[in-house]
Amino acid sequence: ATSAAERVPAMVLLRGLLGRRASALPTVLNLVQCLGWATFEIVVIAEAASRALDAERWPFVLVAGVLATAMAVRPLGAVRVLARYAVWVALASVAYLFFQVLSGPLPGVQTGGAASFWSAVDVVIALPVSWFPLAGDYTRHARSTRTALVGSAVGYGAATVAMFTLGVLALSAYGAVGLDVIDALLAVPLGLLAVLLLVSVELDEVFANVYSGAVSSQNLVARLDRRVLAVAVGTVATLLALSVDIASYEPFLFLLGAVFVPLAGVLIVAYYLVPRGSWDVSDTAPGRPLLLLPWVAGFAAYQLTLPTFFTGSAAGWTAWWSARQADLGISATNGLSASLVSLTVATLLTAAVTVPGALRQRRGTALTGSP
Repeated sequence: ATSAAERVPAMVLLRGLLGRRASALPTVLNLVQCLGWATFEIVVIAEAASRALDAERWPFVLVAGVLATAMAVRPLGAVRVLARYAVWVALASVAYLFFQVLSGPLPGVQTGGAASFWSAVDVVIALPVSWFPLAGDYTRHARSTRTALVGSAVGYGAATVAMFTLGVLALSAYGAVGLDVIDALLAVPLGLLAVLLLVSVELDEVFANVYSGAVSSQNLVARLDRRVLAVAVGTVATLLALSVDIASYEPFLFLLGAVFVPLAGVLIVAYYLVPRGSWDVSDTAPGRPLLLLPWVAGFAAYQLTLPTFFTGSAAGWTAWWSARQADLGISATNGLSASLVSLTVATLLTAAVTVPGALRQRRGTALTGSP
């Protein structure tokens, strides 16, 4: 909704939050996540297609990468096709899979613990929040802020709930030891056809990440051609999908949550506290380094609640934050949601930093009578 109000892409919107130069930091991080998600989605498409057709994976990687990149080069045409056909194909496939999964008996619910529950909540939060830096690239074209807010919240919210629910139910009904969601869906009667249809429309996810990666890059160097940037982002994502093993991407999701959950809180609070007309998204937007503080504090709060678990060469990251947990007397099994803790810290600090200046500005405006 904020991008719809300002009519600018998401990363340009952050100039009003942090300033022109400092907005480069979240822009670079968003570019990294766009590449990561595009790579992951290409791998998912290729893996599902290769299992369904019992074929090599790499040809599907190339096809998915090329098609998604072509869509990002011509986004308006791609959106028209998606709206006219792909949405209905996806809805029909999901409805059929739900019907098949729910038509048979489901196993009973097993007992879990608070720590595992909130860790799962953090994963569920991290996925939609990772789209927060991308949403503005599309909602800026909305007819009003209201339609942008309702459309994105209801549309994406309903889709997220539906797909998470389908995955859980499919694993419960058809899953077994060593199987994943793709295997479970393929086990559904006529699941092969439904999965292939879903795979074909999954290209929109890759397209969105490639397109937003290109648009985000323009916040760094505005003169670069978006189409050239889209080709570059799509090529890198395709090459990564050919060479990188991302079978376990949960740490990536947690790290995205640690970065973008507090940033979302800082942006929302600051935008609605700052007086209207004071949000500067121009090339000369002044720096506001003080607002980096609640973002960094929210990130630290996330890691202190639930350190992102890495293995191998990145294991030192986990060890360092786990040691800081112990220093502060925070239990490793504290049973808290890192996302909610991070969001609370970031929003409260943002209010503390922003409110005094906003009150002074409003008072000055009232005295001078200028808008």
